[in-house]
Amino acid sequence: MKQVILGTAGHIDHGKTTLIKALTGIDTDRLKEEKERGITIELGFAHMELSGGQLIGIVDVPGHEKFVRNMVAGATGIDMVALVIAADEGVMPQTREHLEICSLLEIEHGLVVLTKKDMVEPEWLELVREDVADFLGGTFLEGAPIVEVSAITNEGLEGLKEAIGEIARGVPQRPSGAFFRLPIDRVFTMKGFGTVITGTTISGSIRTGDEVSIYPEGIASKVRNIQVHNREVKEVRAGLRTAINLQGIEKADVQRGDIVAKKGSLRPTYMIDVFLELLPGASRGLKNRSRVRFHAGTSEIMATVILLDRDELKPGEGCYGQLRLEQQTALLRRDRYVLRSYSPVRTIGGGEVLNALPRKKKRFSEAALSELKRLHKGEPEQVAEQFVRMARFKGVRRKDLHFLVNIDNKEFESVLESLLEQGKILEYDKEKGTYIHSEYLSRAKEEILKTLARYHKEFPLKLGLQKEELRSRTVGSRNQKLFNHVINSLMQEDAVVQEKEALRLASHQVTLGQEQEKTRKIIEEAYLKGGLQPPYFKELIAKLPGDRAEDVLNVMLKEGILIKVKEDLYFHRDVIDGLRDNLIAFLKERGEITTPQFKEMTGASRKYTIPLIEYFDKAQVTVRVGDNRVLRKK
Repeated sequence: MKQVILGTAGHIDHGKTTLIKALTGIDTDRLKEEKERGITIELGFAHMELSGGQLIGIVDVPGHEKFVRNMVAGATGIDMVALVIAADEGVMPQTREHLEICSLLEIEHGLVVLTKKDMVEPEWLELVREDVADFLGGTFLEGAPIVEVSAITNEGLEGLKEAIGEIARGVPQRPSGAFFRLPIDRVFTMKGFGTVITGTTISGSIRTGDEVSIYPEGIASKVRNIQVHNREVKEVRAGLRTAINLQGIEKADVQRGDIVAKKGSLRPTYMIDVFLELLPGASRGLKNRSRVRFHAGTSEIMATVILLDRDELKPGEGCYGQLRLEQQTALLRRDRYVLRSYSPVRTIGGGEVLNALPRKKKRFSEAALSELKRLHKGEPEQVAEQFVRMARFKGVRRKDLHFLVNIDNKEFESVLESLLEQGKILEYDKEKGTYIHSEYLSRAKEEILKTLARYHKEFPLKLGLQKEELRSRTVGSRNQKLFNHVINSLMQEDAVVQEKEALRLASHQVTLGQEQEKTRKIIEEAYLKGGLQPPYFKELIAKLPGDRAEDVLNVMLKEGILIKVKEDLYFHRDVIDGLRDNLIAFLKERGEITTPQFKEMTGASRKYTIPLIEYFDKAQVTVRVGDNRVLRKK
């Protein structure tokens, strides 16, 4: 059966804890100081079962203004609120602030409990009811049930249970979500068990034996046992008050504000992109770079507000911003948060996390604001596409994209499949599952084509640019896997040709100018004249005019006019062809040839014959057998 988490809210001494005890028999004030002072300081937890088996988990929060941060921590994960107002006092400051916090956290269900009914006259009670109804106007509790009770005489308690049950039945099942997360609100040690943490499971599920990480530190642990309302269970899911016995963890390693999640599933950050709303009742505007208290989950962290489209946010307004945190935390897109002023401490606003792992953004940047608007208002498919686009040439891995988008597994698979089918994103690294937006793939291709075009213009006689040099010159394609993907795509499109390790545009043709043609003629004549004892190229180049002799040589090699036998040693094609014919004829007649016989055939010195006979080995004309060569069988 669906379980619902009910949270209390309201001013100090309005009877929240007494009410919970009357409903459940559980005293949620467990600290000695709470007993002595008669006020709730820490969060308290209880549960009750309604008729029909409906199980209600209860979080009791402190009402004193000094402990509002504890109240915010307790409000994390609740499904409905009981706003407690004492009939003898009516609406008070923390009544207002607690309701504002619930609104900022987008709690949508609840009721009002008028306590201490036994302490006021019926006429006064009716006035308080009217005052409370006016106060609730325009809030999510407008029109909600207002139940009058006395925790001392138990009057109205049965009616309250019925009202809670009715509302609970209307609370929708909490979406499970893809990622298990439990913001820790309490840490203690149990003899014989070790460290135990508690909190409300806000998404996902976990089983006994699962490996977990405690964020933001990323401390590794394992789930030893799980309990829900003092009953041991094997698995827990979103929407349940949960206690987890962690293996191999000391109490000092963990604190309220930390988050338990599946191993490696979250990403710690010092910065988040947000949509920010300032409460209409805020006493003043919020200026850019204001220092605030950031509350999310069960954590409180000092932060600096960066307003991206203005210098000051006025009460009642909303805008996009970036929060730069003084301590790390781990959040997800769509998480709600609350902001409280640095001093005096007061709830001033809050909003929604849009990007849990952003880069720093420039203020007043239309591009940045457009990105955030898509993340804020877009459908899941648009959001996923935007995150891939924002990854630019680096691309984004599948698991990181899932983290950024934060939707359940089935919906994520559907979104990914749709984007791939439409060609909006492409998987360029299948091994790591890395995606790039088609816009940036096109830009990477354009960069390579432009780089090659510039190179051909600067060096018209060179056949192409070395592959690694091209990669180092091309902005956006320095990612090796992406570069290889782009080159393969361009080759399939017949836009680029690869020859050995050099790349060129398919349209590039080497055309020699008048001076280069003269150089070419001189080189060819020198190698024809040299025959089987040609000059080494470094000797020849010193006698050639101009400074492009090497480029001309490369052209001649590509055209097959010259053949490279070893470094700096080249022969004319006709000379090599003639020698090959003589060698084959000799081997067919004699069967094998010795090195001295080959030297005699060439009439050349040893410095030429050894490279030549080795060249024919490499060319698969001959094969060495002992000290001799025989004709290779083909």
